[in-house]
Amino acid sequence: MKLNLKQSFIQELPADPILENSRRQVKNACFSYVTPKQTSAPKILHVSDEMSQALGISEADIQSETFANIFTGNKVLTNTQPYAMCYGGHQFGNWAGQLGDGRAINLFQVEHHNKLWTVQLKGAGETPYSRSADGLAVLRSSIREYLCSEAMHHLGVPTTRALSLALSGDEVLRDMLYDGNSAYEKGAIVSRIAPSFLRFGSFEIFAARQDHETLKTLTNYTIKQHFPNLGDPSKETYIQFFSEVAQRTLDMIIHWQRVGFVHGVMNTDNMSILGLTIDYGPYGWLEGFDFGWTPNTTDKQHKRYRYGNQPNIGLWNLYQLANALFPLIEEVEPLEAILEQYKSDFEKKSLAMMKTKLGLEKQDDKDDILVQDLEDALVLSETDMTLFFRLLSQFKKGDAKGGLDLVKESFYVPNEISDAVAQQWRDWFERYNSRLIKEALSDAERQSKMNTVNPKYVLRNYMAQLAIDDANKGDYEQINELFQLLKRPYDEQPKYEKWFAKRPDWARHKVGCSMLSCSS
Repeated sequence: MKLNLKQSFIQELPADPILENSRRQVKNACFSYVTPKQTSAPKILHVSDEMSQALGISEADIQSETFANIFTGNKVLTNTQPYAMCYGGHQFGNWAGQLGDGRAINLFQVEHHNKLWTVQLKGAGETPYSRSADGLAVLRSSIREYLCSEAMHHLGVPTTRALSLALSGDEVLRDMLYDGNSAYEKGAIVSRIAPSFLRFGSFEIFAARQDHETLKTLTNYTIKQHFPNLGDPSKETYIQFFSEVAQRTLDMIIHWQRVGFVHGVMNTDNMSILGLTIDYGPYGWLEGFDFGWTPNTTDKQHKRYRYGNQPNIGLWNLYQLANALFPLIEEVEPLEAILEQYKSDFEKKSLAMMKTKLGLEKQDDKDDILVQDLEDALVLSETDMTLFFRLLSQFKKGDAKGGLDLVKESFYVPNEISDAVAQQWRDWFERYNSRLIKEALSDAERQSKMNTVNPKYVLRNYMAQLAIDDANKGDYEQINELFQLLKRPYDEQPKYEKWFAKRPDWARHKVGCSMLSCSS
């Protein structure tokens, strides 16, 4: 297997001089060298053809024993030095100090077709940042990460990617719901791919330690490698860097809101400096439209990371990044201006996004009211977000009376829609119809456009759980079916029509299908 290897991260950034793999505070370094854990019986379960091609890996390579060994950590590629990154973070609003890659090991960087990729294993063993954990991952969380990162890409959401999903052959002890009931599960490893895995917390750790020299070195490296359009490092460049990170972060979160995705753990160590969705833990898609929903059991009481609060948390996290970068800029005003811009941009971009979901192109001063009234109606009864917007695309101008019947399949209990709720929906469809009359698009043109932003298929938690249940029995076909389905989430795909459905009743309270923990 021949890869165009690069080593800029470990060549240009300061390394931890201590080579032993002991849990410790790592000072004045961006990473520590580590060696992945040997596994007993590695087995590749699935490989993304798209990502293998992006890295320059051939089909013959994928079938080789070398591929299986490298992408499960059993073999270190010649002339490479695996490493774990040092970073800190705010977790649930509180500074947590040093965190770092506790169960992620970066193997190497690859350049192919003028794109630079970092290749990382998740679940390949402990690192100096593992704290009290074992650095391993289990099959259920690995399936969820593997499927979701690729699904998000095809939805048009900025994200890290995944190359491969593998069994380690080892058993891993986990307390899935943190309730004292630990059990052994199948160990697994995901190969994750991104231009960079740097996070907000990568910068925060050095600012918190007042290590401004390493902070500057890391920031200069990040700009040079990933924001070269900004030019040579300077105070002005640092300001522009922060501005671009803020814009990318907002754009990512607007996409989350568009498809109904809830990250679940928006800690600053889970925020990519490139504006990519990173670290797929207890995530979920809205099923019943609910601004207050979070998939994270740890967040059940305060709901800090609920769907409706994601844009606000993005802003809060950017405040922490601004504080981290302040020693390089030493001016408050430009940072505050960027944060204020985020607020105003959110209002504009959120409305623009909702208008695309409704098939509206022309300007109208009352569009924000139309959107607000829709959101008010969506929460009157449990309404499936994905089904609702997909069915809405079939609306015909002049048929306001038929609107409610058109979308009734998106209601979880259609027969229990009260007269008052039904009337509110009829009123909204009348206003929607009046607004559509002002548009130049035909019904067919509008439907086509709406169907490019309103997915027909998303990775609902119960779907992933079905694949997990089968995989635990040794049947991996469902993983492949969902992988293929989610490559084309906006297409009709008649053979997969069974997945265009509301969450089944059995999944409402089943573990893994509604709430999830931060457990791997």
